[in-house]
Formats: sequence, structure tokens, C-alpha cells
Amino acid sequence: MRYAELGKAIPGLSDRLLSQRLRELEEEGLVERQVEAGTPVRVTYSLTVVGRELDPALRELKSWAKRWQQVV
Repeated sequence: MRYAELGKAIPGLSDRLLSQRLRELEEEGLVERQVEAGTPVRVTYSLTVVGRELDPALRELKSWAKRWQQVV
């Protein structure tokens, strides 16, 4: 996804915090940043193999949160 798409997908998240989190995820090997030359420069982010392997755990966590959100 492009930076702007990520920003729209996460409402209330500041540009500064989004940039910071993307850098951290990149450093941890979960996200890959690709820069395409041109005017303007296009930057896209994608999950690495390691990042994609988190999908089952995140799905389960989301399911758990939904169950408990309805109870509380």
C-alpha cells in the first residue's frame, strides 16, 4: 500500500506516528519499503514473509476482541 492509503485506513493516526511505526516495522523485518523513482517519488509498503506469517495470530486476536467488545 502507499503511504496515503495506509493513513486513510487507520483513522486518527497522525502522519508522524504512522511514519514512526512504519520505520519500526521495517527495522523488525515485518514491512518492506519500496521506492520508485519518478516525479513524485512513489513509496509503497508491503508485508514481508515474516509479516504475513502473523496473519493467523492477528485474525485470532481480532476475533477475541470482537467477542469481548460485545460483552463489556
